[in-house]
Amino acid sequence: MKREAVFSKSLRPVGLPVHAPTFLATPAPETPAAETQGFTTISKQGFLKKLCRWDFAAVFLSGALLSLLCVGLSQPLYPAKPALSQRDIDAAVMHTLQTKELPSQSAKAAASVQGAVVHVQAYVADPKNKDIDKESGVGTGVVIKDDGTILTNYHVVSGAKKLRVTFFDGTEADAQVIGVQPEKDLAVIKPNKIPDDLEPAILGSSQQLSPGDGVVAVGFPFGIGPSVSAGVVSGLNRQFKSPDGNQVMSGLIQFDAAANPGNSGGPLVNMSGEVVGIVTAILNPTSARTFIGIGFATTIESAGSAVGLPPF
Repeated sequence: MKREAVFSKSLRPVGLPVHAPTFLATPAPETPAAETQGFTTISKQGFLKKLCRWDFAAVFLSGALLSLLCVGLSQPLYPAKPALSQRDIDAAVMHTLQTKELPSQSAKAAASVQGAVVHVQAYVADPKNKDIDKESGVGTGVVIKDDGTILTNYHVVSGAKKLRVTFFDGTEADAQVIGVQPEKDLAVIKPNKIPDDLEPAILGSSQQLSPGDGVVAVGFPFGIGPSVSAGVVSGLNRQFKSPDGNQVMSGLIQFDAAANPGNSGGPLVNMSGEVVGIVTAILNPTSARTFIGIGFATTIESAGSAVGLPPF
């Protein structure tokens, strides 16, 4: 009788001898695909960042070198201009003098003081009608202070019942006498109102004058003006005796700029535009009362003392 085969339940690798020891290899842990892929991605990004930094540095250096190259090449194209020499300056000035018409010194001197010159009119009562004022004389004055204080001649305002001044812009105002020095033929008057943009004249020292220096007289001869006449200083420290012989003035400036009745009290101006004297009198041996070339002005130092101005 045949026996049926009996199979062992132990696990053995197929094909190995039964008596041989069995070693089962422990399988190596599998690296997740995601981790492997992540490592690869990080490495690529770091490489790209490094590459970008190198590219930026290269572009920056290239730009800097290109800029330096452009500056270097531009130097020959735009060379530095040589400094002007005194000869160049003299040539430019001479060219201007030959090609441009410049204002005269007399015109500039007159313009600097013209806004401070006023027309002075004196009035007395009409002997036929005491209620009517009659013009008794005309003269000139010059504003010497911001408040409108005016310097003029004493003989212009002497005996007047009323004074009226007209400014450069046409403003008219009544004025009062606030001080006199008859021995110097000087008077100080003050208007009731003044223009808003009134500028006083600039006063200068007569001590700087010499015979031959240019001067300008500005005033209202015969009421016409403001009128300008130009001349030179003819002499210094002159004396003048009034026609009636009652008054002698000394220390005067003699000048030959035309002056006539109405110029009295007006400014005598140097070429810098400074008032150096107050026109006071003209010398005329005839009774015509016209100018023959000799005029006199009180120095601004003497005139300034009449209003308390400090000496120069």
